[in-house]
Amino acid sequence: MTSAVAAQIEQLRQCIRRHDRLYYDQAHPEITDTEYDALFHQLRDLEAAHPDLITPDSPTQRVAGEPVTGFACVSHAIAMISIDNTYTEGELLAFDARVRKLLGTASFSYTCEPKIDGVSLSLRYEKGRLVLAATRGDGATGDDVTANARTIGNIPLLLHPPQAVAADRSIHAAAETTPLVLPPTVPDVLEVRGEAFLTRRQFLRINQQQEELGEESYANPRNTAAGTLKLLDPRLVAARKLRFLPHGQGVVEGFDFTGYRQWLAFLQTVGFDLPPHLTAAADISEALKFVRYFAEARKNLPFDTDGVVIKVDNLAQRRDLGSTARAPRWCIAFKYQPEQATTQLARVLFQVGKTGTITPVAEFSPPVFISGTQVYRASLHNFDEIERKDIRLHDRVIVEKAGEVIPYVVGVVAPQRPVAAERIIPPARCPSCQEPVVRTGGFVRCTNGRCPAQLAQRLKFFGGRQQMDIENLGPAIIDQLLAAGLVQSIPDLYRLTRRDLLPLERMGEKSAENLLAGIAQSKTRGLARLLAALSIPHVGVRTAAVLTEHCPDIEALAAADITQLQSIPDIGEIVGQSIYDFLHRRGGLELLRELASLGVCTQAPPSATAPGGVLTGQTIVVTGTLKQFTRAQIKQTIAALGGKTAETVSKKTSFVLAGEDPGEKLVQARQRGVQVIDETEFLRRIAPGRR
Repeated sequence: MTSAVAAQIEQLRQCIRRHDRLYYDQAHPEITDTEYDALFHQLRDLEAAHPDLITPDSPTQRVAGEPVTGFACVSHAIAMISIDNTYTEGELLAFDARVRKLLGTASFSYTCEPKIDGVSLSLRYEKGRLVLAATRGDGATGDDVTANARTIGNIPLLLHPPQAVAADRSIHAAAETTPLVLPPTVPDVLEVRGEAFLTRRQFLRINQQQEELGEESYANPRNTAAGTLKLLDPRLVAARKLRFLPHGQGVVEGFDFTGYRQWLAFLQTVGFDLPPHLTAAADISEALKFVRYFAEARKNLPFDTDGVVIKVDNLAQRRDLGSTARAPRWCIAFKYQPEQATTQLARVLFQVGKTGTITPVAEFSPPVFISGTQVYRASLHNFDEIERKDIRLHDRVIVEKAGEVIPYVVGVVAPQRPVAAERIIPPARCPSCQEPVVRTGGFVRCTNGRCPAQLAQRLKFFGGRQQMDIENLGPAIIDQLLAAGLVQSIPDLYRLTRRDLLPLERMGEKSAENLLAGIAQSKTRGLARLLAALSIPHVGVRTAAVLTEHCPDIEALAAADITQLQSIPDIGEIVGQSIYDFLHRRGGLELLRELASLGVCTQAPPSATAPGGVLTGQTIVVTGTLKQFTRAQIKQTIAALGGKTAETVSKKTSFVLAGEDPGEKLVQARQRGVQVIDETEFLRRIAPGRR
């Protein structure tokens, strides 16, 4: 019996370690938190029943996750251990009973805060300056990601003196009967633990950018945040616009904090944002009220949460309660069950993207209703993920929405697997052109440059609003043009005639005239938008605009060598190589010259500024989302009024125009003393009589 139990325990340990590596090291979990917790609780219960089988290396005795390679390893002065999870109110009451018993008193209070679905970070400040940022890693050692953390806009690089902040800033819903005593100065050493994460809006923007660049989309905000912190180029990290919220304390030298709410109030006064809905609870009944309230309130937050963390507030009582080898006894996380649905995986489609990547897409029968919408299909992302989750055709699958927005397949209901279930085999040939494909890791790619499916996707992208903006060139028209053999390359669009179009289905005289007019108008868009429309890997609208400032025509592009391209500000090594390869190895120069011969403008305008405008001589940096302008429109408006837009804040910046959800540029402006205005003030300046 003992040997059978020992074997079961060891099997659970190996399974949990594997899932730990997938979650912490690869940022690619293949089971839900609920499923993971069930495995962990099963192991813990077995070990509790057989204490002689507990080993020091069991997952119940240590925090999981090894530091990744590529960054220096650092040791945590105080271990970053995990938090125990619970899913029922009864378990919360049991937690409270344990706290009462261990403390020998009912005289204690809790603080409740959102459990943010992100990546743990520890920030170390010495003399008020950020000197180190480290990931949790295995709890004892983590990765030095200081350069990347410095790009996170709301992480203070230098802590403000507490007395320099307005006295009316207080913790939301955490009223105190007596004033909190805060240190008069910033302690000599201060370690702030917290969570780095992506907002849902920013996650959607990143995936939109991935789509524009012909790259694969990301599965969810948490995995994307984890992958972002592993990037070796801080400039790429900065572009992702991670955010940070504190939730814990490490080493502090120079002041003795007595309570958690006191600690958070101090962090707020020195420059940190605090988690929303931070709430004081006098006892467990008030904590339970918050748990019930937050179940709905969390849906309106701009970032993902999966629960509530309930903590004893008094730090001395925390020390008395202590910790197990894995988790503190003074806090617990109540986790909400994610909204899921099960259905049958009826079909798997292989979609060919504009750069040839073939993406497996699941179709469900029947569709499922999740988070307010019917879900008919979901991307399976790549074939490695299919293999990891052992997803098979006709399986009963579990479907969720990442951030309650993007549907994805969590896994399969293995006990309900039908006899007819079939393995999903990556295609050996492109489903569109039937040419052999190339597999790299989990991705399959068609390398045939004349593949009809790739061409269809490239044409749709080429005519998009942010690219060449060709009116009336919709997907149905493109499919007809390809089926009729009228368009076999992008330049063929500019060879179309009225006679070509009229035989097409539902194409009358007026429709043909409108399409030809839209194509003709697109010839005037200029070199930057043309380059952005050609599906060059890593080159979007902004990168193309930067490129054409330095290479304003075809000949300048042809003359630029790889070093010159990579040295252009905001281009860099990877993007510069991609541009060079497109021009010189993929026939890009020939394509541009062919388009030029058909009348398409392949030059950048000599100057977009208007002399004598109200913004003449001013350099303006725009950050965040504006209500009345798209990014392209605000740049055009500034240029039309004589101004110039810049991507970075410098001593030459006249002012920063900040919209909603501003990023690092706002922080840079404040650090450099550059004026910041909102959209209302901008409109007043350009039209003084406007209200």
